[in-house]
Amino acid sequence: FICLFTGGRNGYGAKLCNIFSTEFTVETSSKEYGKVFKQTWVNNMTKDKEPFIAKSKGEDFTRVTFRPDLAKFKMTELDDDIIALMSRRAYDVAGVTKGVKVYLNGKQLPVQGFKQYVEQYTKHNLESSGEPYKVVFDQPNERWSIALTVSEKGFQQVSFTNAISTSKGGRHVDYVADQITSKLIEVIKKKTGKSGINVKPFQVINTSV
Repeated sequence: FICLFTGGRNGYGAKLCNIFSTEFTVETSSKEYGKVFKQTWVNNMTKDKEPFIAKSKGEDFTRVTFRPDLAKFKMTELDDDIIALMSRRAYDVAGVTKGVKVYLNGKQLPVQGFKQYVEQYTKHNLESSGEPYKVVFDQPNERWSIALTVSEKGFQQVSFTNAISTSKGGRHVDYVADQITSKLIEVIKKKTGKSGINVKPFQVINTSV
């Protein structure tokens, strides 16, 4: 599990969401400036309503509400696959966004940070003793979070860059996996001594996630 924190995509996500919505509303409130702002766009961002600005009640928040234009996607309703994808994305956001509480269908998700996100994957993987497999977690700096545990299905990875899921991996995954593999081989060789055991990198990587 790897999470690399860097910049975003200059607001592409919000703009595209607006373009593909029949209605899109942004609300933001600043305790520091004592103001609240609200504006709505309709018809795929082609028309905008007058912005509303007033005194804030002392809250700090930003809220985005939208109605997806399903016709643009040749749909009449959200199917089960899309709902499952959105639900998964809610967990992703909770895992890679610091200091944010994420709610799904009115309930707060039990995830605040990358470590708890990883535990959602590993809590059902049990050893013969009935205990969950141990997870090694490390955050070498503010930009990287890394977790490692045992895999029973060969090498698997879950990774993010710029809070975007990189399901196919990439150089950031190889960069970490190669270092872990070489270090584990070094430790194994020291422990086995002159027994002649020759551990290959693929043997190590295929038992990791």
